[in-house]
Amino acid sequence: MNHLDKLEAQSVHILREAYREFKNICMLWSIGKDSTVLLWLARKAFFGHVPIPLVHIDTHYKIPEMIEYRDDLALKWKLTMVYGENSEALAQKKTFPDGKVDRITCCQSLKSEALKNTLSGEWNRYVMDHKTGKYVPDNNREKYTGVIVGVRADEEGSRSKERYFSPRDRENDWDVGDQPPEFWNQFKTDFAPGTHIRIHPLLDWTELNIWEYIERENIPITSLYFDQGEGKRYRSLGCYPCTTPVESTSKNVGEIIEELKSGKFANIAERSGRAQDKDDGGGLETLRRGGYM
Repeated sequence: MNHLDKLEAQSVHILREAYREFKNICMLWSIGKDSTVLLWLARKAFFGHVPIPLVHIDTHYKIPEMIEYRDDLALKWKLTMVYGENSEALAQKKTFPDGKVDRITCCQSLKSEALKNTLSGEWNRYVMDHKTGKYVPDNNREKYTGVIVGVRADEEGSRSKERYFSPRDRENDWDVGDQPPEFWNQFKTDFAPGTHIRIHPLLDWTELNIWEYIERENIPITSLYFDQGEGKRYRSLGCYPCTTPVESTSKNVGEIIEELKSGKFANIAERSGRAQDKDDGGGLETLRRGGYM
């Protein structure tokens, strides 16, 4: 068993434990490479079927190709695809692109607040109708008590403080100092009633591991990660007003792997093209304490 096999086995184990221990959980799908690998692992864990709803928080500022990719894969893999949004903030144009708020406030509103209220069922949710390929209001307003997320410890500073099973309070707020120990692959899953749980099956994966696994498994990902002839590609995906591509001529997965191994990005944070991180003091801890992914 090689290193990728061990990572895969651990992640599959975490997914099955989460499904067994927690009622009414969902999985966040940001459409990026990490959460798509997580989705692939879920299909492996449950023998080709994903029994967990996929939830996407749509800010309406995602790169259009991301939404197209999301819906195409949801139809192909027969996923229960749900999205939520902060419709009030969007209607009132209280966003950074509209010049009404700064980037951090925009993220808190369109992502953190939208996520919290989508998970709780307090705001409208929309689910894909596979007969039409369109989204319709989701009649299921039951609260999601846990959410599976594709974050990695090496991706960004605050994420290195996470656990595989990470408790939040009823408001989704994160107390970084109140995390359960996880020694020798022993995980705490018996939390007090009302605790919101974040589950992180990819915590020990690295960016290189993700790309090596994508290559090995031939996982379909959005073409935004590849150079389309302009000498640039996206290394991390987000809202288009706050995400810039990196200088790179990698046109396929193998070339990205070689680029990572050669050290081109060895000392450059993966999210260096995400402007909201810089506005948050170079990290995401302020946003993540309040419920951001």
